[in-house]
Amino acid sequence: MKISITLKDPDGVSNSVYEAVRAEVNKLGLDEDETEALFEIRLEKVEKQLEKWIYCDEYVTLNFDLDLGTAEVKTESRR
Repeated sequence: MKISITLKDPDGVSNSVYEAVRAEVNKLGLDEDETEALFEIRLEKVEKQLEKWIYCDEYVTLNFDLDLGTAEVKTESRR
């Protein structure tokens, strides 16, 4: 059996990415100005990398094949 699920949650995606990048940058122990500058740059890069799997910063499609026991993220075409 195959199941395809599309999730739409703009807050979930953006909040999760924001928190992950913030935690990574905060570990570096930089002063506040450097931290904020690096955070903005890093956030933009991470969001760009995630475009391969997340469409419009909110849509994610997961395809499950229960017979094979696999799951994959469907890549959406960018408009």
